[in-house]
Amino acid sequence: MSDHTTDIAIVGAGPVGLFAIFECGMLKMRCHVIDALEALGGQCAALYPEKPIYDIPGFPEIRADRIVEHLAEQAAPFDPVYHLGQQVSALTPKGERWLVETSAGTRIDARAVIVAAGGGAFGANRPPLPRLAEFEGHSVFYLVKRREDFRGKRIVIAGGGDSALDWVLSLAELAEKIYVVHRRPKFRGTPDSVARLHALAENDGPVELVVPYQLSGLEGEGGRLEAVTVKTLEGETRRLDAEILLPFFGLSMNLGPIADWGLALDHGQVAVDPTNCQTSAPGVFAVGDIASYPGKLKLILCGFSEAAMAAHAIYGLVHPDQALHWEYSTTKGVPGHK
Repeated sequence: MSDHTTDIAIVGAGPVGLFAIFECGMLKMRCHVIDALEALGGQCAALYPEKPIYDIPGFPEIRADRIVEHLAEQAAPFDPVYHLGQQVSALTPKGERWLVETSAGTRIDARAVIVAAGGGAFGANRPPLPRLAEFEGHSVFYLVKRREDFRGKRIVIAGGGDSALDWVLSLAELAEKIYVVHRRPKFRGTPDSVARLHALAENDGPVELVVPYQLSGLEGEGGRLEAVTVKTLEGETRRLDAEILLPFFGLSMNLGPIADWGLALDHGQVAVDPTNCQTSAPGVFAVGDIASYPGKLKLILCGFSEAAMAAHAIYGLVHPDQALHWEYSTTKGVPGHK
């Protein structure tokens, strides 16, 4: 058990949660941050650290792990306290304050709470294959943490959405062979990605489209994959000589304990006031993908804006006797910077 008192408890250490630390710090508010993962970065770090992101203002292209590093560095001058590897199990009102309790026994007394938990608890949708568990973590992976781990490998990538196509395009320059398995000829990725995929497949390179097929079985021993069998709806089968299977069938998302906190929900998300991101519970705010309001866009840059809005709304709760004389960061500066 460990007890703490702070101005703001932030639930979620993904990109939006990290930027919320900065925004709160600029307004002289202290933050404790809780995340179920063992490292900072949320889905960016856990699911696609080496994936390029193209819609961060000022960065034509930046890897997911790099944006997390920059955000953590940006938040560091404000001395956030991180509680990683633990999930928020309870959120209880305590007068005008909130008590946040975690699965590790941590108790945080905060004046306000910012929920920046992305899509909530998440996990990969697993294909219904016999012996799948035997190969998971050895030859079957649901995310790519290091591209170099796949150099010279014979890989089956299953799926037809953006994640599958992104990794085909990324790994094509490293892999010996990539079989792209999809249940139909039409892919769901962006038009540019689909065009690049077909170009790779038509140029006698390492990429081969295996359509319309579905995963059917795995061959190998001791967790070492030797082949993936696939079949059509008509029962026609193929055996693909492969060492690695990367199934990209999306993520299963659920709010987890957040659903029990008494907050108004909207189709699996937390409903907020679009003017300040406050939830139905006074003093509790939600930002990023987990927040819902009319016209909501699930973009990181929108989450950054929501973090700033929430921080400014919380200022009056933390400093009720002080007027907010807000200054731009260019004139106010940041602690530790000249």
